[in-house]
Amino acid sequence: MASTFTPLHDRILVRRTEEGETLRGGIIIPDSAKEKPQQGTVISVGKGKSNDEGKVFPLDVAAGDTVLFGKYSGTEIKLDGEDLLIMREEEVLGILKS
Repeated sequence: MASTFTPLHDRILVRRTEEGETLRGGIIIPDSAKEKPQQGTVISVGKGKSNDEGKVFPLDVAAGDTVLFGKYSGTEIKLDGEDLLIMREEEVLGILKS
């Protein structure tokens, strides 16, 4: 189960948000030609980044946050048959509030 995975240090586990099927001029664009979304939901977070003295700084993002990230951010992994991203907190561009 993906919810039992805890990233280490300043890493976060993100599930990309799925985009709907795009129609342009009545033509259905296949999945292989679609851009991957650059938005996702944080599933779990690490404890934080530590400095040379061992002090841990907690992360600004939390599980459940919707975040924006760069096109080539993170590393794609497959966990329990689901495609997920694991990335450092510094790769997150911002948190979306509704």
